[in-house]
Amino acid sequence: MKKVIVISTSLRPGSNSDILADSFIEGAVAAGNEVEKISLVGKNIQFCKGCLACQKLGRCVINDDVNDIMAQVLKADAVVWATPIYYYEMSGQMKTLIDRMNAMYPLDYQFRDVYLLTTAAEDEPHVPQRAEAGLMGWIDCYPKSRLAGTLFCGGVNDARDIQGNHKLQVAYAMGKDI
Repeated sequence: MKKVIVISTSLRPGSNSDILADSFIEGAVAAGNEVEKISLVGKNIQFCKGCLACQKLGRCVINDDVNDIMAQVLKADAVVWATPIYYYEMSGQMKTLIDRMNAMYPLDYQFRDVYLLTTAAEDEPHVPQRAEAGLMGWIDCYPKSRLAGTLFCGGVNDARDIQGNHKLQVAYAMGKDI
């Protein structure tokens, strides 16, 4: 059994990427894993100031929700990011959180597997590539970790497009591979 943290970055409750995150969670739980979901809805996440104090302190000097999120991520065996694709990139709130997680860089971390779940109205295969490249920049800072899997649900206009979609079988399968 692994401890899995799923970070749903959409600020819209019940969004397409949030539904995809929940499907992944179902697969991971069915496979016997302990799963915790962190939704960014209602979270106070400020922009990084670039002060680099976090590199010495092991936490951010900004008093918001990020330090609590980082504490959970550090103890996870797997980290799953779920994001809508906006203008061929991850959501701004996901990028802001990644920037703020700079405090984790010098710390010991448990996670080895990182997954990326994305949804977009466009369905061309290249649509999620920039989001994946951005996440790889974060993963590269943690050399014991790897991008273990990605899932892109393109051509999605509302939740009904995801529900029952055959691609969700991949999400379940990925969850079982954790």
